[in-house]
Amino acid sequence: MRARSWQLIAAAGLVVLLACPDARAGEVPKEYRPAIEKGLKWLAKNQNADGSWAGTRGQYVIPMTGLGGMAMLMEGSTLREGKYRNNVRKAADFLMSRQQANGLMGNPANPNEGGSYMYGHGYATLFLACLVGEEDTERRRKDLVKVLEKAAKYAREAQTSRGGWGYVSAKDGGNFDEGSVTITQVQALRACRNAAIIVPVDAIKEAIKFLNESTQADGQIGYRPGQRAITPALTAAAICCGFSAGEYDNPLVKKWFAYCQKAILVTGDRRMGHDEYTHYYYAQAVYVLGEDRWVKMFRDSPRREWVTWKEYRKALFDALKENQSADGSWGATNWTAQGVGPMYATAIYLAILQLDKAVLPIYQR
Repeated sequence: MRARSWQLIAAAGLVVLLACPDARAGEVPKEYRPAIEKGLKWLAKNQNADGSWAGTRGQYVIPMTGLGGMAMLMEGSTLREGKYRNNVRKAADFLMSRQQANGLMGNPANPNEGGSYMYGHGYATLFLACLVGEEDTERRRKDLVKVLEKAAKYAREAQTSRGGWGYVSAKDGGNFDEGSVTITQVQALRACRNAAIIVPVDAIKEAIKFLNESTQADGQIGYRPGQRAITPALTAAAICCGFSAGEYDNPLVKKWFAYCQKAILVTGDRRMGHDEYTHYYYAQAVYVLGEDRWVKMFRDSPRREWVTWKEYRKALFDALKENQSADGSWGATNWTAQGVGPMYATAIYLAILQLDKAVLPIYQR
């Protein structure tokens, strides 16, 4: 990656907005709106009294609360207004109350959180960072900023010597790192910068170097440098990191996208393993493409290989609509059946379905 581009974004805390013909915020096609409404109602109904959400058997409280809160923010609700403002407020209060003195969002001593607490830290930080501009009470705004400053500092200190992050901090995990947690932290730190929270430039530079070193010859992001991944999920997520810096013409980002174009299934049998996670990030990347950026990136590619938002959206959204449960949730599949459950899938798919609303800077074109 061109380090200078990342430095400029990190230093200024800018949101990258593309000069695309279709960059203006649009609306969700009407045929998918009932699915969104049903999903949000299910999400609200299943929020715990303390403001949290959880996976099966009460697991993964911190990441589930962050993801649930993001789905409601993408609906357009905020801390102050909107149909789900009370849900958003309760989720924010819960997460802020769970921060440790060292800045970690969550409790490593809790057996339901301890083995992978950096995921929760990333998703909780992402959600709270999207709230800073919506908090109109001076005292609470200061409290929120303080929480985020500590969270960003903790993330930096938890980073490994190679620039990645693992399931737990570098100190607790023997300097172990891997791709999925690394990407979660990068997106959370970018949201912090968008909210004018101080994030060291080197934190992003080193993370991108880690992803660069994890890239295989075919464009796939490996689980770690020197190791291959079992799904294209990490590669899709890495594209979002590149697009965050405006690196649309960078050969490495193009290599990642070319790999995903061939590896990610959209129609027919979509099950790839970790497909919720895969489409959570791939949808963000394709949304940024819009209708004409693919051909600008790959000028000589035949029409059958083009990736456009409208075509991808049609295929994926139709499948999501068809597979939604009667109660508004999406059922557990593959990895989600192993403890995460419908809360995870529902929050993820609601985020994807609402990208067209372009409510949050972190997901805008």
